[in-house]
Amino acid sequence: MTAKPAAIAVRKRAGLPDKYKLFLMALPFLLLVLVFSYGPLFGWSYAFFDYRPGIPLTSENFVGLKWFATLFSSPVQRAEVVRVMTNTIAMSLLNIACSVLPVAFAVFLNEVRVPWYKKSVQVLTTLPNFISWVLVYSFAYALFNTNNGFLNQLLIRLGLQDRPINFLADPDHIWLKMCLWNVWKTLGWSSIMYLAAISGIDQTLYEAAKIDGAGRFQIMWHITVPGILETYFVLLLLSIANFISNGMEQYFVFQNAMNRNRIEVLDLYVYNIGLGGGSFSYATAVSILKSIVSLTLLFVANNLSRLVRGNTIL
Repeated sequence: MTAKPAAIAVRKRAGLPDKYKLFLMALPFLLLVLVFSYGPLFGWSYAFFDYRPGIPLTSENFVGLKWFATLFSSPVQRAEVVRVMTNTIAMSLLNIACSVLPVAFAVFLNEVRVPWYKKSVQVLTTLPNFISWVLVYSFAYALFNTNNGFLNQLLIRLGLQDRPINFLADPDHIWLKMCLWNVWKTLGWSSIMYLAAISGIDQTLYEAAKIDGAGRFQIMWHITVPGILETYFVLLLLSIANFISNGMEQYFVFQNAMNRNRIEVLDLYVYNIGLGGGSFSYATAVSILKSIVSLTLLFVANNLSRLVRGNTIL
């Protein structure tokens, strides 16, 4: 009877250690990251050549840091960089300021006691996240276009205005408009993490608070909110790390000749000068600098987390 457990123990010692088994399980995903995240970094080499489409890179002239110096080579170019960075920073700050909205939405949604209504609200607010920005713009165009847009037609029939207003081309308050569209699209999806964090809070805390006579809002403020602050700060620090990487799809579909100066963020600027303007080497140089700044912000956010919370995100 004692020989069999001993034989099993010998076979376990002869097999791979658990840490190597876990590594082999993660290996396919590491390979995917290597291929799709680090493989494309070879494209950074275009920033050091005078690249022209259709000509092999080995046949191009090596120009070193020429395209990086072009960023600050003239007052006009410096003003262009300042304009793009101002748009990027302003919209990123607005998005960070609105990051508390999914927290509030998750807290109040958790208080809904009617199951079917709670699920319906969650589904309806999550669905926009899976709609492309092209369809979002189509929806916005149907509402705000000057020809037969619903809002313009309604305002004219109510006598509140005598002619259509081109809301989509108006550059005024464009930063706020983009922020509100982003909130509408991502509110439900962003709240999922906080709803998961709320479900992990010890339920005995709620029971003890009710026994002590705490009201509903007191329970929310003193138990639910502190219970999800850890999750909020981690996501906040990650968003700070991606401060200048706010994407380009949303701004690409909403841009036009009237609002382009105010809506062009850094990612859209790289697209416009690269694929739109044909300056691939210069666009690559701008993208490299953006990645370096993002990586720097990530380490800064990590150090701030260590100082403020005693924990790091890396």
